[in-house]
Amino acid sequence: MTLLPIRIGTRASALALAQTGLIADQVAKISGQDVHIVPIKTEGDVSRESLASLGGTGVFASALREALLADSCDLVVHSLKDLPTLAAPGLRIGAVPKRADARDALITRGGLDIDALAPQAQVGTGSPRRAAQLKAHRADLRVIDIRGNVDTRLARVAEGDLDAVVLAAAGLTRLGRLEAVTQFFELTDWPSAPGQGALALEVRENTSAVIAAVLKKLDHSSSRLSVLAERAVLATLEAGCAAPIGATAIIDSDLLLLTATVYSPDGSDSITSSQGAVLEGSPAERDALALDLGKRAAEDLLRLGAASLAPLR
Repeated sequence: MTLLPIRIGTRASALALAQTGLIADQVAKISGQDVHIVPIKTEGDVSRESLASLGGTGVFASALREALLADSCDLVVHSLKDLPTLAAPGLRIGAVPKRADARDALITRGGLDIDALAPQAQVGTGSPRRAAQLKAHRADLRVIDIRGNVDTRLARVAEGDLDAVVLAAAGLTRLGRLEAVTQFFELTDWPSAPGQGALALEVRENTSAVIAAVLKKLDHSSSRLSVLAERAVLATLEAGCAAPIGATAIIDSDLLLLTATVYSPDGSDSITSSQGAVLEGSPAERDALALDLGKRAAEDLLRLGAASLAPLR
């Protein structure tokens, strides 16, 4: 009996194809079956408007989810920071593989770090969070809203159109472009987007036993717990793409530690909540602890005035 190939859906961008290729190799090795990658165009890939004006993270995920529900593929690979916190009916996140570097990275001409950039330097980013963080660090910077793939953004710096851009270190790693990085922003001072650096493998709720077994081996418990806590902050705040929010969760022994920050859009103010929980019990109970930790951090942020500091939706 000839086994059908496992079909993996993904966005058609160079970065999405690169990270899906890594997952496809692992799926093939674990399952012993052929794997086909199915590129899918999303609204976020086609439109050049800002993500905030397009409606946020869902513009990258909806087409992939539709393809999965239509049985055009067997699983899809999302950048977790692009995946809405609200689950899609009939689908579930089957695995969160080991997370890559969650930090942001600065790319400039001439090896300059953030403090060495000239006054009024133009720094490109499409992220309201990154824009707020840049302005908080240096109010004189001219932050330019940009779109485009990694190579397009790097080219704008190389050609002199921008003095610098801020990109996710994980994406640069997966594309083999780390040599372009001038400076990494440490998470203690520059918390990144909830889920940044992590991937989500989404499947239908009634996925096959073969795929379920593969996903079980690909799931990385520490990464899953960290992103569950971070994304629970967004879910509780009902926050969208335009919300300047950073969150970082780490595991130290049996402690899950979470720090979440909401910034004013101009970077002039911020509110931070730090929470911790002891991880114990079954895997399901640990997941519940992580979700509760994120909820507590979000409720603390609201109590401290986050809703009046920045637009959360």
